[in-house]
Amino acid sequence: MARPALSLTVLAVALGLVAFAVATGPRRGAAQTTGQPAAESVTGESVARGGYVLHAAGCLSCHTDSKNNGEPLAGGRVLPTPFGTFYPPNITPDRETGIGGWTLEDLSRALREGRAPDGRHYYPAFPYTSYTGMTDQDVADLWAYLMAQPPIARANRAHELPLPFRFRALLGLWKALFFEPGRFTGDSAKDATWNRGAYLVGALGHCGECHTPRNALGGMDRSRRLAGTAKGPQGKKVPNITPDPKEGIGDWRESDITFFLKTGFLPDGDVAGGAMAEVIDDGTSHLTDADRAAIAVYLRGLDPLSGP
Repeated sequence: MARPALSLTVLAVALGLVAFAVATGPRRGAAQTTGQPAAESVTGESVARGGYVLHAAGCLSCHTDSKNNGEPLAGGRVLPTPFGTFYPPNITPDRETGIGGWTLEDLSRALREGRAPDGRHYYPAFPYTSYTGMTDQDVADLWAYLMAQPPIARANRAHELPLPFRFRALLGLWKALFFEPGRFTGDSAKDATWNRGAYLVGALGHCGECHTPRNALGGMDRSRRLAGTAKGPQGKKVPNITPDPKEGIGDWRESDITFFLKTGFLPDGDVAGGAMAEVIDDGTSHLTDADRAAIAVYLRGLDPLSGP
């Protein structure tokens, strides 16, 4: 008897491989049933803190169509992949085309569970697999910042995906295999600086999403965390950032790391390019010196791994 042309297993594999594409935004009007945001949560202090969280979390780069002079956070950036073209959504507080109808709980569910307000699964390259560790304070401050921004009426574009990648329901299976929700807890045996670095690298900054190789189903290989990969986002090589002396950053001093995160200059005088240049411009260059130092302490303290 002939085998089916496309089995459930093949679909699951295919969806896993596309799992590091961009998260889909909510359907128009989907959030309107979740209630009104709590206005008292939006204070000047929370908005200021939320702006810092936004940069640390790397939201600006993906949700802004900078190439075409798009409005900040209004979505529309074109992200071509071997699996189709993705368009990150509008996350300004416009009620019709953005997230103006979202509550704090909606944002928390998206970041920590990978679900839209209407219950749909997000593709896990919207890095909720890392954001799940975010603190309650950071989630609340980020929501306050987003709600305080000018609403931009820009409709989201539907992703252009061939079969089988558009079968979103199978992402539930992917989550069962590779997603473990939970808050960042830290290591009581380490000091506050190390734990702050661990949080920034592992949760808020989600460095492992690019710097960790993935298996055939698109799940991160935790045994090779931050050891780099030959096939990162958009098929490009991503370097090893463990302290391996030959293939990682073992010969970098902490001051080399902090200077790189602030300016983009490598110890040899070269300059970061590609996606890392965006990470620095829109993210790590906005961090405090103390937070960049915490990242350096954490990375220098990891076990060295060779490769990729």
